[in-house]
Amino acid sequence: MPGMTITISVLLSIFGLGVAYFYMRQVMSVPLDLGLDGEQKSRVKMIHSAIAEGAMAFLKQEYKFLAIFMVVFAAIIALLIDDSHTPDTREGIYTAVAFLFGGIISIASGYIGMMIATQGNARTTVSAKDNIGDAFKVALNSGAVMGFALVSLAVLGLVIVYVVLKAWLPADLPNHVLMEIIAGFGLGGSTIALFARVGGGIFTKAADVGADLVGKVEKGIPEDDPRNPAVIADNVGDNVGDVAGMGADLFGSCAESTCAAMVISAVVFAGNVDALLYPILISAVGIPISLLTMFFVKVKTEDDVSPALMKLLIISSTLMAIAMFFVTRAFIPADFVLREVAYTSMGIYWCFLSGLTAGLVVGLLTGYYTSGAFKPVQEVAKSCETGAATNIIYGLALGYKSTVLPYIAIAIAIFVSWKLGGMYGVAIGSLGMLGTLAIALTIDAYGPVSDNAGGIAEMAGLPKEVRRRTDILDAAGNTTAAIGKGFAIGAAILTSLALFAAFLTSADALMKEEDPTSDLLASINLLDPVVFVSLFMGAVLPFLFTAMTMKSVGKAAFDMIEEVRRQFNTIPGLMEGTASPDYAQCVSISTQAALREMIAPGILIMGTPLVVGYLFGVPAVAGVLAGSLVCGGVLAISASNSGGAWDNAKKYIEAGNLGGKGSEVHKAAVVGDTVGDPLKDTSGPSLNILIKLSAILSLVFAPFFVQYGGVLTGG
Repeated sequence: MPGMTITISVLLSIFGLGVAYFYMRQVMSVPLDLGLDGEQKSRVKMIHSAIAEGAMAFLKQEYKFLAIFMVVFAAIIALLIDDSHTPDTREGIYTAVAFLFGGIISIASGYIGMMIATQGNARTTVSAKDNIGDAFKVALNSGAVMGFALVSLAVLGLVIVYVVLKAWLPADLPNHVLMEIIAGFGLGGSTIALFARVGGGIFTKAADVGADLVGKVEKGIPEDDPRNPAVIADNVGDNVGDVAGMGADLFGSCAESTCAAMVISAVVFAGNVDALLYPILISAVGIPISLLTMFFVKVKTEDDVSPALMKLLIISSTLMAIAMFFVTRAFIPADFVLREVAYTSMGIYWCFLSGLTAGLVVGLLTGYYTSGAFKPVQEVAKSCETGAATNIIYGLALGYKSTVLPYIAIAIAIFVSWKLGGMYGVAIGSLGMLGTLAIALTIDAYGPVSDNAGGIAEMAGLPKEVRRRTDILDAAGNTTAAIGKGFAIGAAILTSLALFAAFLTSADALMKEEDPTSDLLASINLLDPVVFVSLFMGAVLPFLFTAMTMKSVGKAAFDMIEEVRRQFNTIPGLMEGTASPDYAQCVSISTQAALREMIAPGILIMGTPLVVGYLFGVPAVAGVLAGSLVCGGVLAISASNSGGAWDNAKKYIEAGNLGGKGSEVHKAAVVGDTVGDPLKDTSGPSLNILIKLSAILSLVFAPFFVQYGGVLTGG
């Protein structure tokens, strides 16, 4: 039955939204004052309200900025993009509509995730009063709302934009042009991800660094002590960066990989809607698979927490591998030809499986290099015995070394995908890595909910047993957060490569319309000085971006440190606990700093491909994309894993090892953790956006580059 993929995708996305609503009701059914007395009840409600209001206030300010930016950039798209070979259709206008729609869906996903995370944190805290199983369930259900809602909205949005544009646009419009217009949806999602990731990362690390350096190092008070003026901003930041930011990031990866696959296959599957929309179906099938996985995991004791989260990843990957075997055979033709090379449906399945396996391997390797249960982090912790300098040296070394095995896993997946499916196979491989996205997002959002729960327990003065249980949840969440970052980076690398292939495919098709004898892929030569120099420029781009974001965190943290010191020095009784700090002022500082400092990195990412393409043409853009992809992925893994290792080395010591809290070893670990904070939560994860956004921006603007690019090189 033609169009079956549309029907199945719509039904599964609506089902996924229903699942998200069910889990939301489960979370909200837990009373905020469960088992609390009068004073504890008022404290928990006050802290919960402050975190929720701070998070939503940041989103409101950020979305105001983004709304203006989206409208302006949509106008630029509408003006600059116009394929001269389809004179009756102004593609830029339709691409701008798809761009705005993708941005709106991404914003909605981030808002839903933030809303439920700020509702689930205090409910996790009160649930931990009785047993850890109930608290784990609330935190995981909170993450599930984001996981299922985001994937369902991504699938539904892609189907809607395809159906609407198919109806609006002329019936004789070339299919590859339609797919290029739809790529605007992915660009919209990725643009939101840029500012959510960078802005959220700056917000959270400004608060975290300020709270740690003044509170823990200078004043010697606990991490989540209510006397610390930056403690609410720190808890708000966990949600801003790791919920809204991560959600927008992976929403972008899902939309971009899907668009890349459809652009590449637009010609070969032009008359087969089911095969054409197979990439959307991959994400749709992941929804019921992820729900089924949730039923396999139960937590009864404290020792069950970490294994339960790892089981979710492994079980969902296994079930997805089985389900997609039958889906691929049903919807992809047994044999087809793409760019004069024959491929098979089973070859495409192996492309999917290679990406799925690589994603699991990268996640597990990230866990190995960043978990306190394994030797690498324990070595970093032991290095603190000789001071902060050796701690930083060991942490950097761990980050560099940790790039090797993940890159080998990704390289194998790329090789297998390219051999069995060509450029299309690489795009399917990237979607394979994202096949269990609902579960990946669930366990990632679980982390900041658990972290907030511990902070609320500390600030509200709840029994130590509650804090001990939330710390167990948080420790597992730290590992899964690191795994989530590794997973997101791996997905970004494959997604960027798929987009790179789609960009070359699109530009080649546009050039052939001008000159049937042209062959873009054959004309891009590494010995061409323009291409070679562009590779160099692309290679330095991630380093410049990292420097900008780290400096932004430093500037924002400076403002926060000054404010925290001012309050400790000027508010009588604050250190003694008889006066209350001004939490709102610290939230305001982080908000303003994040909005101010995210502009320059955003201009760098979005401006570079446009300027290079206009001045030097398509081959130069290809060089920039290739250079930034290879270097950006390595730098992202290294930065993220170094930061994660420093964080968990500190927690390993705080658990009573090597002298425990308050020792000189612990102080050295705190310094390393502070250095690593902007690496693991701002610069490292934000590099995902750099390599993806540059590529999809180039794909969307391919008609502009072909028509008007190369003004300095003659086209």
